[in-house]
Amino acid sequence: MRKGRTKDFEGSEHELRALTRELDELHHDVGLPATRDAVGHMGATSRRTFLLGAGAMAGGAALAAVGSGALPALSGASARRLSALGAATFPPAGLSGDLAVAAVAASLENLAVFAYTAGLSAATAGKLGTVPPAVATFATTVKGQHTQHAAAWNAVLKSHGKAPVTVTNPSLTPTVQSDFAKVTDVTGLAQLAVTLETIAAQTYQAETAKLKSTAAIALSSSIQPVEMQHIAILYYVLGLYPGAQTSAGTPLAFNPTSQAL
Repeated sequence: MRKGRTKDFEGSEHELRALTRELDELHHDVGLPATRDAVGHMGATSRRTFLLGAGAMAGGAALAAVGSGALPALSGASARRLSALGAATFPPAGLSGDLAVAAVAASLENLAVFAYTAGLSAATAGKLGTVPPAVATFATTVKGQHTQHAAAWNAVLKSHGKAPVTVTNPSLTPTVQSDFAKVTDVTGLAQLAVTLETIAAQTYQAETAKLKSTAAIALSSSIQPVEMQHIAILYYVLGLYPGAQTSAGTPLAFNPTSQAL
């Protein structure tokens, strides 16, 4: 076995650290400035234009997609927070068009933050076997990026007098929680993360073309490539081709949207 590898991680820690560093640099040098610029232009965007954007995204199709692996289930206050909002009442009443898209996007980002947080907690508690430090660094980095993305979408909502979305996506949360208990190693954690990142990336890709506000389009377009980078690195962790592919691992020329919300 090569140095820096474990039975659960066939990649090189050195290479994973380099990929994570490149991801973070690109995020701060390109992605984050673009996101901030888009949010900054929200104030100058016509309220009417923003409200006439794309319709709310439905979550039914993605429910079946989350099932490849999981993390320890939460209980008590954390579980109550995750189930605080039913799928039937989401996006919240009073949101339509681009604002409904913003709410769903924020909820997806919140779910990603929850998943990476739970994964890191499980790793710290020794529930995932041997977790290479480079994997933990990647998870921490990505969690921070999702946190910033959620904050950006909530800034959009607040700029239009709407309450921020602090819950995880109601359509996906029950299935993710159920699957969480099945993860016992880095591989299972990475598989679940790939699924969540794929749903987010494909949702952004599908919805960007439907948005009406140029600022919302810019924001969505600045986030989607970052989600794709997350997926590519996760595939590296799993020892798979780092691009769009079928469930069997066959490379695809174009990223599909079959798992978009």
